[in-house]
Amino acid sequence: MMHSFDRFLEDKPLYYKEIDHERVHSAYGMLKPHIKQPRTIHIVGTNGKGSTGRMIAHLAHKNDLTVGHFSSPHILKFNERIWLNGSDSRDEVLEEAHQKLFTILGKEMSESLSYFEYTTLLALVVFEKCDLMVLEAGLGGEFDATNVCDKALSVITPIGIDHQSFLGESIEEIAGTKIRSIQKQVLLAPQVYDEVLEVARKIVDEKGAKLYISLCPSHRMRELDVIAQEKSWGNYLIDNACVALQALDVLDISYDVNDLRSLELFGRFYPLTENIRIDVGHNPLAAKAIAKALDEKVVLIYNSLDDKDYEAVLQILKPKVKRVEIIPIHSQRATTLSEIEKALEKVGIEYGYFESKIDKDEHYLVFGSFYVVEEFLKKTHVPK
Repeated sequence: MMHSFDRFLEDKPLYYKEIDHERVHSAYGMLKPHIKQPRTIHIVGTNGKGSTGRMIAHLAHKNDLTVGHFSSPHILKFNERIWLNGSDSRDEVLEEAHQKLFTILGKEMSESLSYFEYTTLLALVVFEKCDLMVLEAGLGGEFDATNVCDKALSVITPIGIDHQSFLGESIEEIAGTKIRSIQKQVLLAPQVYDEVLEVARKIVDEKGAKLYISLCPSHRMRELDVIAQEKSWGNYLIDNACVALQALDVLDISYDVNDLRSLELFGRFYPLTENIRIDVGHNPLAAKAIAKALDEKVVLIYNSLDDKDYEAVLQILKPKVKRVEIIPIHSQRATTLSEIEKALEKVGIEYGYFESKIDKDEHYLVFGSFYVVEEFLKKTHVPK
């Protein structure tokens, strides 16, 4: 018997210590003859994947293309992960795609796939009639479930140290794992580490691919500066917008840069109210971008997953933080609260616990992961 999509997904574990990388390729091999594949942009990197991908999808959709954008994780509801033509996918669209996918793959294969593998293939079913599909890699690149299909363009957003247990300890190893997912064309966003460019050049040569280095012309930067001021974007979102525009240029997809004015990037340095910003970033690279974007000291509402370098994150944010209010989160990967306390004491930041109270005279930054933002929104009932 086939369960409804919601019930089916609930039974899948979110995290696996060991993943069979061949399994999703076998499943895609079964699915491929039954669906069409739109022109595809693959977004790979450590930071900025979600916002860059959404900017590309939004601008292309506003130019009358039908567009799907697959991203992860979600903040409030799974539907956020499968965005179709300007909106989160509807429940009935997901259900219909699940019925089709489960029928094609069969019970045994459907149940053996991980949460991310199954939902990646589900997105391919939802998006099959689109003109353009934007796929965001979940973890890594080369071995990611999103790497099963052909791409017209790979976009490599800033790469930093993250998920070392899966991707490697050094920046070269991590960059290699991510960039080996490319095919014929790759656009490299501005990078923090010079080694990423070296790795990219090497892999591009090996694959005989074409490498584009992202550069923002001054007239384009001026246009984006004006939009960023209106939308209260940090500088890193301007960088991401430059990359998104160049990705569309490479594929000869026309757009109107002014359409960025109607884009909402919920969870990306997002001004929830006049004195609360929420950001789903969670690693040192994201913390550097946020520290640069903040123009005043904030109360930091924070927690972290246990595989993140939370001590480094707190050290980077310290100059912009008055105090930290720790918010407990529900995840099997959450760091113990005592470890967060230890890190705060070591870094030397005053802290307490979040009590669901917001002082209108303070400025707040909610930061640390999707889980932190989700928990904050549940506890404070601030409207999205």
